[in-house]
Parts: sequence; structure tokens; C-alpha cells
Amino acid sequence: MIDLRLLRTDPERVRASQRARGEDPTLVDALLSADEARRAAVSRFDTLRNEQKLLGKQIPKAAGEERAALLEQAKKLADEVKAAEAEQHAADADLKRYQLALSNVVVDGVPEGGEDDFVLLETVGTPRDFAADGFEPRDHVELGKLLGAIDLERGAKVGGARQYYLTGVGALLEIALLNMAMAQAGKYGFIPMITPSLVKPEAMEGTGFLGQAAENVYHLAEDDMYLVGTSEVPLAAYHMDEILDAAKLPLRYAGYSSCYRREAGSYGKDTRGIIRVHQFEKVEMFSYV
Repeated sequence: MIDLRLLRTDPERVRASQRARGEDPTLVDALLSADEARRAAVSRFDTLRNEQKLLGKQIPKAAGEERAALLEQAKKLADEVKAAEAEQHAADADLKRYQLALSNVVVDGVPEGGEDDFVLLETVGTPRDFAADGFEPRDHVELGKLLGAIDLERGAKVGGARQYYLTGVGALLEIALLNMAMAQAGKYGFIPMITPSLVKPEAMEGTGFLGQAAENVYHLAEDDMYLVGTSEVPLAAYHMDEILDAAKLPLRYAGYSSCYRREAGSYGKDTRGIIRVHQFEKVEMFSYV
């Protein structure tokens, strides 16, 4: 979520970040307006609330016509306070809505545009020339069928589109990869963790997944809980509402969890195989620095 202090002092940096992401920079101005409106609403409510408190102290000391006049004034002021409080709540909601709609600020130097505008920083190894080797590679769907590792048909029968079974060597391979990832992360000081897949709204909102990504999140309305799309969510929320001792930083965690994504808006994209699915397992590395 965007730091309002940064927004107020350097809005152009946030606009540049939006342009670099290929997103709408006018959202920055909308958020600035919402911030000003919210501060004005808070100020108005606080002023009226203080007047109400002062008036409340005067009424017991008054008598006769003065008391009647003060009581009438108190009644009118109570209506104004109630209206100002409602205005503040509405302003809070607007501010929150625009904050959630705005993406985090990118690192300086990130090029504007999409994937075609990315800058190659480093190439590791040399891509294999399969044609020169006279070898025609198979994709994961073909290999999965040949090895009995992936069952897409029964996955669709049981769970619908974008569901699958990993079977035999496929299941063993996934377990091995997860264990290898955990072991590798552990070598670099990351503490292995198995994290919750169900989290409270404040955990999901605090990591920004109820903003632009909200349509891809599974929500259990009856319990008001969310299924995470990445263990980044519970790892980020692990120290939520805590004050960390800077002397003990960095804190590094490697979290494993099942991940769930609705993939709304991805109709027709990566439909072959198990590239874009509703459920998958992942190890996420996360650092507090």
C-alpha cells in the first residue's frame, strides 16, 4: 500500500512508477484528492466533537432559558457531529479504495512498458540448440502422459477447468522439488516454514491482494477468510502489528503452502497443461531487512 507521506512529498515519483508499470498515472491525483478530503473530514469531525464536549460541560451549570437554549444547540450540534462522522467514514473508504488501486512504487531505473520493454541484465549459460542436435523436445503435457505423471482428464472431471492430478513419478517429483527448494533456501539462512493457506482479511489486504488482484482471490464469505495465492501473504503477515528490533534483522523465511488463484480474466490464456491453474504448491523466500 502506498505510503501517504511519499505521495504528499513526491507525487511525481509515484506517477512515474505508474507509467513504468503501464498503469494509470491519474490514480495518483485521485488518491491525493482523497487524502485531502479525508484530512478535511477528520478535522471537521474533531472540531465539532470538541465543541460538543465543551457544550456538554456548560449545560449542567446553566438554568432556565439559557439551559433550554443550550440544549437546543446541543441537539443541532449532535446532528452535525453525526453527519461529520459519516462524512469521515466515507472519506476513509474512498482513501482506502484508491490506495488499494495503486501499485507499489517501482525501483528507480525500471523501464516503462510491458514485457517487450524489459532490459536483459544477465544471461546464465547457453540455450541448447535442439535442432542442431537433431532432437525434438516434448512439452510437459506430452511428457506427463508418457510418464503417467499428470492426469488432466480426471482433474477436469473432479475439479473442473484448470485442475489436475499429479500421479506416480509426477507426485514424487513435486515433493522432491519442494524439499530441494527448502533445503537450498536453508543453506542461505532462510528458516523453513509451513504457512496457513487461509488468512484473515487484514492479512490479505495488508499485502495488497484485495486491490487490483482482488478478482483472482478466493473468498470464503461465510467465514470472511481468504485462500492465499502465495505464501508471501502469511509470511508478510507473520510479524503483523509487531515492532521488530533492527539489530535482529534481517529475518529470512522460506514458506511452503498450497496456493489458490481464481485466474479470472485469463480465459483462453495458457490453457494447455498445468501452467495456469487454480491450485499449486510453492516455496516462497521472504526477507525482513
